[in-house]
Amino acid sequence: MKNGIPQLTVKELKRRIDAGEDVYILDVREPSEYRIAQIGGKLIPQTDVPNRLAEIDRNREVIVQCRSGVRSQRIAEFLKQQGYPRVVNLAGGILAWADEIDPKMQKY
Repeated sequence: MKNGIPQLTVKELKRRIDAGEDVYILDVREPSEYRIAQIGGKLIPQTDVPNRLAEIDRNREVIVQCRSGVRSQRIAEFLKQQGYPRVVNLAGGILAWADEIDPKMQKY
């Protein structure tokens, strides 16, 4: 838990995906980053999030993801303030995913 936001490890996310859970990942990186490496999240760059809240399902748990977990933490806190009841941050972001889950994934 960081600033009221639960932290999800990449290993736990991978376990949930492998178990067939319908996870909702919000990727808040830039399109150029998304093209390099991604894990299937919905891309809404962090600066666009305030104008695109209608695209983010309030009825689901929202797993926010970025490169290292810093931007996603900020956006998770913002979504919580906007009344999203279930928001979590992917700790370590895509870098942790590359380190712990998919060593072939390109890092940047």
